[in-house]
Amino acid sequence: MIIETTYEEPEITKRINELVGKPFSIWQKLKLKGVGSSRMIIVKASNMINKKLIENSDLNYANIELRPQGILTHIKQLHQTYTWCIPYYQLVYYKTEFFSLHAQGQYIQFKLKSYKENNVFIEKMKQMRIEVLGKNNSDFYDR
Repeated sequence: MIIETTYEEPEITKRINELVGKPFSIWQKLKLKGVGSSRMIIVKASNMINKKLIENSDLNYANIELRPQGILTHIKQLHQTYTWCIPYYQLVYYKTEFFSLHAQGQYIQFKLKSYKENNVFIEKMKQMRIEVLGKNNSDFYDR
């Protein structure tokens, strides 16, 4: 789900929280040593995301926020912010000549330099995904 989040609207906030969970508390953020990546340079994106990006000479940036059940990828474009909500069960990531996120038939590719700068954060994201999917799978198999 890609939505405009420039201005906070209660209905949109509710939908985001239902999909990926409420934001972590300040204590949880401290315990996790942060829940946000630094800026990552977008190299390429799928058509739906590309429509949100204005083609100009400026670089396009995004950052990732961890949530209990998924991630939010915030894409800032001039005076607007778009958020791509990705539950962990839909999230797929690759590290080749680029670092890329894939979900819901969409993708974003980031410069590999962005991956190296955010390596600790990305490892934390991978671990959270494994933990959440592991819990969900164990619940499924216990029934």
